[in-house]
Amino acid sequence: MSDAGVRISLAGSDIGFDCAVGDTILRAGLRAGLGLPYECSVGSCGTCKIELISGEVETVWQAAPGLTERDRARGRRLACQSRPLGPCAIKTRLSPETVPPVVPRRQSALLVGSRELTRDLREFVFRTDGAAEFVPGQYMLIDFGPEIGPRAYSMSGLPSSDGEWRFVIRHVPGGKGSGALFGPVEGTRFDIDGPYGLAYLRPSERDILCVAGGSGLSPMLSIVHATARDPRFAARNIHLFYGGRTPGDLCAEAEIKDLPGYGTRIHHTAAVSDFEAAARERYAGRTGFIHAVVEETFGDALKDMEIYFSGPPAMGDAMQKMLVLGRKVPVGQIHFDRFY
Repeated sequence: MSDAGVRISLAGSDIGFDCAVGDTILRAGLRAGLGLPYECSVGSCGTCKIELISGEVETVWQAAPGLTERDRARGRRLACQSRPLGPCAIKTRLSPETVPPVVPRRQSALLVGSRELTRDLREFVFRTDGAAEFVPGQYMLIDFGPEIGPRAYSMSGLPSSDGEWRFVIRHVPGGKGSGALFGPVEGTRFDIDGPYGLAYLRPSERDILCVAGGSGLSPMLSIVHATARDPRFAARNIHLFYGGRTPGDLCAEAEIKDLPGYGTRIHHTAAVSDFEAAARERYAGRTGFIHAVVEETFGDALKDMEIYFSGPPAMGDAMQKMLVLGRKVPVGQIHFDRFY
């Protein structure tokens, strides 16, 4: 393989793209502006499965859960985990829905600061030489080196010309990625790559609902801040629902209460799922799982909303079932990324 990389061809077409040394087939295709299917881009979801028609690839993460034993037996690969060792031909489908709104690129980022939001949530601030270009709701890959690899984290701030990137990240017990950040690492440089993600803010004539749990708050904050400042959404109501296990986990209101329009067109609702903790701490707010609180609040009116959500897998599954099966919300109005 030359330093310039190799050519990847899409079987049955005249479409192809170059994959640089060390890059994966998925990310190289997205950098070329092609609509390859994907969601998480780190091996978890399985959306980016391809068939390798010819050529040879190196698999970055052999045990990636996005690929089943049946997939492996059939010779399928994950584009996000496949580094070509020479020219390759692959079989996949392209979709206009997955064409990146901002072409992803790799750059070096300096960790310049952080602040605590809750006992296990912290906002981290990075700075790059180039602009921070993304659409609110998207995520970046932060690379922690060969022993840990990349992890996906959504931006909590807004695009900026001065290269400021903000992320709300949860300290996962035993998590290698978050463990590498929740230490005395200010002033450390990291390679970042992106933006990625399909659950980004779209122009809409509908009111907007954002639902989050845990560090899923990060992309929802970005979306709420963007809609508060964008004149295209001036006539829309914006609702942020945030769920935590205990009252001490709730922090969303503090992050949006100073926005123009808060309390009039921008609204916040929090809920605690641990009833014993709520009683013990004399919490007087809403209780229950956040998807149930959302349904109780809006009911069939959910069909008239543009809906974004992010959070733990159980919350995401519950939201999907409630919205699609329970309330028959059109799937085109529901936006989320499976990158957990």
